[in-house]
Amino acid sequence: MPKSWVNSAERIGADLHLELDGTGSRRAALGRALRAAIQDGRLAPGVRLPPYRSLAVDLGVARNTVADTYAELVAEGWLTARQGSGTRVAERAAPAKTARVPKKPRALPTAPAHNLTQGQPDASSFPRNAWSTSTRRALASAPNDAFGPGDPQGRIELRTALVDYLARVRGVRAVPERIVVCAGFADALRLLFGGGVLRGTLAVEAYGLAFHRSLLAADGVRTVPLGLDDHGTRTEDLAGRRGVRSVLLTPAHQFPIGGPLTPARRNVAVDWARERGGVVIEDDYDGEFRYDREPVGAVQALDPEHVLYVGSTSKSLSPALRLGWMVLPERLVDPVLAVKGQRERWTSVVDQLTFADLIVSGAYDRHIRHMRQRYRERRNRLAEALADQAPHIEVAGIAAGLHAVLRLPYGTEAATLKAAAWRGVSLDGLAGFRHPETSAHLEGLVVGYATPSDHAYAAALAALCEILPPAP
Repeated sequence: MPKSWVNSAERIGADLHLELDGTGSRRAALGRALRAAIQDGRLAPGVRLPPYRSLAVDLGVARNTVADTYAELVAEGWLTARQGSGTRVAERAAPAKTARVPKKPRALPTAPAHNLTQGQPDASSFPRNAWSTSTRRALASAPNDAFGPGDPQGRIELRTALVDYLARVRGVRAVPERIVVCAGFADALRLLFGGGVLRGTLAVEAYGLAFHRSLLAADGVRTVPLGLDDHGTRTEDLAGRRGVRSVLLTPAHQFPIGGPLTPARRNVAVDWARERGGVVIEDDYDGEFRYDREPVGAVQALDPEHVLYVGSTSKSLSPALRLGWMVLPERLVDPVLAVKGQRERWTSVVDQLTFADLIVSGAYDRHIRHMRQRYRERRNRLAEALADQAPHIEVAGIAAGLHAVLRLPYGTEAATLKAAAWRGVSLDGLAGFRHPETSAHLEGLVVGYATPSDHAYAAALAALCEILPPAP
């Protein structure tokens, strides 16, 4: 029977698994195994091998067997042996024929000269010091069970912190038992629809993220659009949509057009959900960032049993955290947890504990206030640049969020996007967000003013103004 070993951490040398075949002597088998390990790259040039005694104990062979094998490989040039430095893999002039051929590295996409893509916070503003402090504090105080088999619902520390924070900042009515931690809004959609928790046709806003529609379509979910006007999404149209049992809305700041959902239309959506036995899915993607007044509270407070609230850190901190939460109607908690399962689809426990500490310590509030001021200034600079250089271009929507929509004259969006690409300006047009079944047709640019770093923002604004269509 072949014999194998794994070098322990206490011994000097490289961790290496060897298979000693049963052919011939133990010395010959060890020699073949070491040559193979060197040839296929598992033992790289310069790596120090274990001492004779250690390897002999691991393999269950005589010490002289290892010593003689090492001596043989030294003589053949595979190994080198020097007093005081042990036995090492030799530096060879050329790799063996069986050595792995390095692959050509994958080319990374070239960064645009001026990045005004929507949906991204200022990455340079991530609160590294505060996050690091909260991580250390959270790890020091975490109970041992935090690092064992966990709870698919999420750490109780984070769910408890979210209850207080969401009630205070967004008016959400919740208890820890109604919150399920997830990896962001897209993950929430997968859990709700991919797992069959919610079924039937989903009503969505006429303009929204094509990525979300594609994700839903992949799970066999049909979406139908609701129109938009100056008062937000036309929720009154829900009554005429047959087979619709749920609706997805961005009430605080419609994405991407930018208007809020009026109180009357909020009430219409909630009344429809009650009468239909349906659910309003509230995507509160940037609810904390309103600049002209205090943020409007969440729709969820009107009826927690018929409004499913979803939030995340993708805009407030970073999309790289993959950290979000659902505040669920009671009847949906167990079905969502059943879909989530007992393994794999969990957000890092360390990130959950850290974020909980960030909230409880007040550092999250301080960060939000700081970023609210920065993004307000960014939006004001955009409006000022347009007023000075392109006064005929309207900034649509309320002063909120991380992007603005610039309305364009009919028939100019495609040409403007082509000019932007030529000038090295990365941004989106409204056509990319339009639901294919909607009759609405708006033209404009979706400008992510949060994305550029401070030193690059002025140049990005100048380039943006250069590609805008002239006044009619």
